[in-house]
Amino acid sequence: MTEYRFTLQKYKRGSKLTCPKCGRKKCFVKYVDTEGQIVFPDYVGRCDHEHSCQYHYKPSDYFKDNPIEMEERKSWKPQTKVVQPKPTDYIDSNIMRRSLTNYDKNPLFSFFTGMFGKKEASRLFQLYHVGTSKKWGGSTVFWQIDRQGRVRAGKIMLYNPATGHRVKEPKSYVSWVHTELGLEHFNMKQCLFGEHLLADYPTKAVAIVESEKSALVASHFMPDFVWLATGGIHGCFKVDNIGVLKNRAVIFCPDLGAKKIWLEKVKLLSSVCSKVVFSDKLEQCATNEQREKGLDIADFLLMTDTPMMTLQKMIKRCPSLQTLVDQFQLELVEQ
Repeated sequence: MTEYRFTLQKYKRGSKLTCPKCGRKKCFVKYVDTEGQIVFPDYVGRCDHEHSCQYHYKPSDYFKDNPIEMEERKSWKPQTKVVQPKPTDYIDSNIMRRSLTNYDKNPLFSFFTGMFGKKEASRLFQLYHVGTSKKWGGSTVFWQIDRQGRVRAGKIMLYNPATGHRVKEPKSYVSWVHTELGLEHFNMKQCLFGEHLLADYPTKAVAIVESEKSALVASHFMPDFVWLATGGIHGCFKVDNIGVLKNRAVIFCPDLGAKKIWLEKVKLLSSVCSKVVFSDKLEQCATNEQREKGLDIADFLLMTDTPMMTLQKMIKRCPSLQTLVDQFQLELVEQ
């Protein structure tokens, strides 16, 4: 395994700083020197808000802008070294299973219930093993479970129950299960969200999106695909991550603004997958305002109300309607 000298600082509680460009707190990750010789200024790093802010100032940019600094350090060169890979750590699957409850306290589940009804929301959350955390009063846990059923990680995020969007103010509410459990020196190696479904549906084509929520929404509307999520614009695009897609037909569905970066990944997947299709349908039909917001496929799918969405809105305006539906066990027939 190749290990680079300059890397983004590994996440730990309190490690993220205020972004020097957009000014948002706890969303900026610094670059560090693994050899401990250089301490970069606080503006050398990357902002988490890769669509709206797009700030990414690399060590190479720093040395280019500071030739004197580079001149004084001619004695060394950025180098790689071969190291033995550390074993991957996993989270006890019982912890994951215990989280698959208390959905009444989960804001994202409330949003899904409003969109699709409680039965379908439960089906999607159980299918993808989406849990509920006590953190921030009931946030969502997106468990990353590999094809062998091992729990690689759990990403905790807070959502607005009314809009279904992530809560980003006054800070970005994102954490990891291993951090909350106090598992020090936990060697997290992420996998694609929804990867565990590949074994259950070996013949289905695979569709890849960026966000976990988008995978759930798209799975409701287009169940003929196995919908996976990378968890970020750069996401799980390493060789050891995409090996699970060997001989599968894959379609890329990037968020608005991510086309250029995701096009670079097509060649990597083409070496593994039987077929790779890049979809730029969103880019073709999006407005400038939608591009600025970095909308994704889930936003477009939810723009038009389905009959279930209409029913849920009626129940919200007239709660007694739900009593009537329950009492007579009425079911919505969609044609």
